[in-house]
Amino acid sequence: MTSGTPAWAVVLTALTALIAAVGQLFFKRGAATISSNLSTWLLNPQLLIGLAVHAVGFVFIVVALRHGRLSVLFPVLATSYIWGVLLAARYLGEPITLGKWAGVGLILSGVALIVR
Repeated sequence: MTSGTPAWAVVLTALTALIAAVGQLFFKRGAATISSNLSTWLLNPQLLIGLAVHAVGFVFIVVALRHGRLSVLFPVLATSYIWGVLLAARYLGEPITLGKWAGVGLILSGVALIVR
């Protein structure tokens, strides 16, 4: 147990963070093809996939929260920012600057302090 929270709930929350970042990647890709026409939003496969991915993450975090402490699990969701940086670099060609690496380190440090 981690501060009264089962380890599997922490892992499930970390997976939720990854899922959230993947959903954002699909949103980013889908955003490139939208316009003021509502059908470009509603019929956009990338946006729909992003919504579906987020729906899975919603189920995962609700299950984790049912069994764990919010004060432990919520900070773990901050790792989605790390996944976002890594996925953006890999799939969108966005650079990872020294400042971003410093931010990643600070996020990991903060999560480690809270979860331990």
